Amino acid sequence: MRVMKRIVKSIEVTTIRFHDIRYTHASILISEGVDIVKISNRLGHTSPKTTLEFYAHLLPNRDNNIADIFHHAVQNEEL
Repeated sequence: MRVMKRIVKSIEVTTIRFHDIRYTHASILISEGVDIVKISNRLGHTSPKTTLEFYAHLLPNRDNNIADIFHHAVQNEEL
């Protein structure tokens, strides 16, 4: 971590922590649809549960159209 601080200071950029980079990395992988188990392994978490505790809020909300899917399925059954 000290190395990171020295590099950031020497190139005169906005201060960024190592964990900020890690968070951004995970966020991009999630937004690209990479499997949470693979992301968990990459981050070195002991289980995907740990990864979900930190990043679940970034997962796309796939529940938005559940009512529509159910409605469509029921309509097809009535035919």
